[in-house]
Amino acid sequence: MKKIFALLSLLLMLPMTASAQAKKPTLMIFPADVWMTEHNYMDEVDVQGRKKRVPRYEDAFQTDRDINNVIAKVGELMTERGMNLESLQEMTRGIDENAAVDEFVESSSSGASLAESAYDRIMNTAKADIRIYIDWKVNVTGPRRSVTYTLTGRDAYTGKQIANASGTGQPSISAETAVLLEEAVLENMDQFTSQLQAHFDDLLTNGREIAVQVRLFDNGSGLSFEEEYDGEELSEIIDNWMNENTVNHRYSLKSSSATRLEFNQVRIPLYDERGRAMDAKRFMSQLRKFLKAAPYNIISKDNTRGLGLGIIVLGEK
Repeated sequence: MKKIFALLSLLLMLPMTASAQAKKPTLMIFPADVWMTEHNYMDEVDVQGRKKRVPRYEDAFQTDRDINNVIAKVGELMTERGMNLESLQEMTRGIDENAAVDEFVESSSSGASLAESAYDRIMNTAKADIRIYIDWKVNVTGPRRSVTYTLTGRDAYTGKQIANASGTGQPSISAETAVLLEEAVLENMDQFTSQLQAHFDDLLTNGREIAVQVRLFDNGSGLSFEEEYDGEELSEIIDNWMNENTVNHRYSLKSSSATRLEFNQVRIPLYDERGRAMDAKRFMSQLRKFLKAAPYNIISKDNTRGLGLGIIVLGEK
């Protein structure tokens, strides 16, 4: 009887053990753009002739007590539910958010250039699986205060919304903003984190989703996607490589021409062979190495943008 009881106890513990060992997504919490705009923490900058609104996260963290307290409180609630948090505040230290453009990359042959804003640099560095955007507003009715909030979870690589929660907490006379927010979000927090985990479980099974573009430099070299190697056109060779290197062969060829290939819904492994988070840049590096080798001997330039848009340009470096 004791042996049977011990066996039953062990079986009952197995689901709990498996759940405890389940891999959790890495999150980073951001103040929503609408909150940053309302509190004058947005700049309008010119990036290659186009106006772009850029959040000044570092300024907000240094001058607004509420943003520090609110993000810390939401982070605490996430951590209590087993989520892995990365700190936006720590990551932004040393990055000057007032710089409109801080880095230029260009082709050494043609001089074609791209500009990366300081904001883009933050987005490229923040390699959490999921970004949580929080917007909150304090409502005042006489001596009572309450908080209306919206939590939005977005895939860090595609920007697609994967989870959402919103509501208004109970009014209070004395509670601080962070405490009001905690009381407001608690009702929906378990459901919200379940949505985040469900998305991450899909990533574990089916891979991250990115988009891929392969282009050609217009430098008179004559290189074309219609060029043949051992009877196969270059476009077919790249398409075959995508089929072999995506998770469960999941990707779509969006468009194809003599000078450009575009793929979407490209599922790449969550981690590389060294256990590092795989992103568009690492995935495109593998394709570049493949094309650089014989018999193709094609050099290329990496113009990848962000975590989820892989771009290489063939024919120059």
